[in-house]
Amino acid sequence: MTQTVELFWSFRSPYSYLVVPRLQELERDWDAAAKVRPVVPIAVRQPEFFAHADPLWTSYLMRDCTRSAEFAGMPLRWPRPDPVVMDFATRTYPREQPHIHRLTRLGQLASERGFGLPLLREVSHLIWSGEVDGWNEGDHLAGAISRAGGDMAEMDAVLASEAGRLDAAIKQNEADQRLGGHYGVPLMVLEGEPFFGQDRYDQLVWRMQQKGMKRR
Repeated sequence: MTQTVELFWSFRSPYSYLVVPRLQELERDWDAAAKVRPVVPIAVRQPEFFAHADPLWTSYLMRDCTRSAEFAGMPLRWPRPDPVVMDFATRTYPREQPHIHRLTRLGQLASERGFGLPLLREVSHLIWSGEVDGWNEGDHLAGAISRAGGDMAEMDAVLASEAGRLDAAIKQNEADQRLGGHYGVPLMVLEGEPFFGQDRYDQLVWRMQQKGMKRR
């Protein structure tokens, strides 16, 4: 029987970006599936979350995500532009966000249509790899969505007509994320057991093997 892991995931998280190729390998090599459940980054859900964080938190994050990408053999550069707009003077996040809600809705729609993980892979690589400046300009995003198996113009039309429904689904993802045992991303939940962070992937696979997961 196929084992399904719920993947709570954010387009603003470097660690979310890093775990996607491994989950694709999991689906390829094992009788397993990842159910993609995109969430809005905590910086948008709780704008005050980082305002009082110790400065060491940010400096360590930057060092660690760069090191983690190097260890994984993946390119990483902080996105230009950042998917979440921040006021660096006040370390706060404006309510109006030009990128993240569209991205998250695209992820939710792709998940509903059965190509959630490929879309996460292509779009997060576009955003985080550093291969292009202005990932949101020109046809970069459309190309990434096309490689994942979608059509950006058609999906944008659905986003415009079904924004409320998609936002409600994303809200449910965020509620279920907390029920899964953590508020951060990437969070992988297997039968109610949470595995937080890309560095828990090996433990996730170990647990799935304990539960009888078979190679394809």
